[in-house]
Amino acid sequence: MTSRQRSRLRPSDALALGADALRSRPTRVVLSALGIAIGIAAMIAVVGLSTSGQARLNAEFAKLGTNLLTVSANKDLAGEAAKLPPTAAGSIARIPHVERVAATSALPKISVYRSEFIDPAQTSGLSAIVADLSLPDTVGGSVRFGTWFNDATSTFPAVVLGATAAKRLGITEPGTQILIGGTYHTVIGILDPVELAPELDSAALIGADNARTLFNWDGVPTTVYERSTDEDVGAVRGLLGASVNPQNPEQIAVSRPSDALAAKYATDQAFTGLLVGLGSVALLVGGIGVANTMIISVLERRREIGLRRSLGATRAHIRIQFLTEALLLSLLGGVVGSAIGFLVTAVFAHLNGWLLSIPPLLFIAAIGATLIIGAIAGLYPAIRAAKLPPTAALAAQ
Repeated sequence: MTSRQRSRLRPSDALALGADALRSRPTRVVLSALGIAIGIAAMIAVVGLSTSGQARLNAEFAKLGTNLLTVSANKDLAGEAAKLPPTAAGSIARIPHVERVAATSALPKISVYRSEFIDPAQTSGLSAIVADLSLPDTVGGSVRFGTWFNDATSTFPAVVLGATAAKRLGITEPGTQILIGGTYHTVIGILDPVELAPELDSAALIGADNARTLFNWDGVPTTVYERSTDEDVGAVRGLLGASVNPQNPEQIAVSRPSDALAAKYATDQAFTGLLVGLGSVALLVGGIGVANTMIISVLERRREIGLRRSLGATRAHIRIQFLTEALLLSLLGGVVGSAIGFLVTAVFAHLNGWLLSIPPLLFIAAIGATLIIGAIAGLYPAIRAAKLPPTAALAAQ
């Protein structure tokens, strides 16, 4: 007497059954997978843009450095604007581990115009600033067109324009003349944007000797830029106030421009968290769509379930079949969403000149999340399908 062989459902058979079921309802499958895809795409794009932005920030820090400090005057005890002493730059240069120092001095009553025919009220928000010869090396600036000052040109009516100033004045190359404080100056250079000293972008920079001759400049700086070794930034920062103004060090304000970039990134991170949350909601909605699709599928395929049960399929087989369908449906949405998220991140990074940086584990986590969503969404329909009595299922219309 032979024992009855137990019915088995191989994994390959379960996958084939699940795939065939999905192929039979392409429109419904696409719409259900779309919810999962939108949630995954949103999460990957948001996290990808965040990590790409962090990579760009790290690249900027590597290029520009985080060891630049700026020194300016604070207010005194009476609330009046204080001034830096004329010896500020020299005092800072004597601090141990200081590598480069450069000073600038704003000329508040000196206006910058394209020509004498411009309405005096239309200043374009530009400022005239006296600059040391060592300024570009200290702040990490570079000359896009022309040249920077030297010992000779700093004594003549010559000017180097910041990137924004050149754009507002409509100047694209050296050799043009502009009006500064009633005197025409020849443009000898145009700077690239200065990331760590954006105040220089909208400035017309002139030499110290020229400023003394034409505008009776008193030699008092308004800002001093200082570079030190990376490991000594903190120590140097603590010495700057007392070195510049020993009697009233509290009147000296010291800032680190790279902190502003880091703060901007931290703000972006807050929005990243918000968008990830919205992506999670979209993913949850997609999971509900999968569950709804699978429940409708169970109701529509009761005769199929009854037939399979009568031919020897066990309840476990029915559960596995419908659970496999839900997993495949979610996996489809996860793969499509991952591709869309990657494409969006790549295009955005390319358009902004960022380094594309998406952690590979992000895609693994995304696919894993979709499978978990699919398992949860498909569990109830699978159990419901398995509980259908074969006779009742076969009798269903």
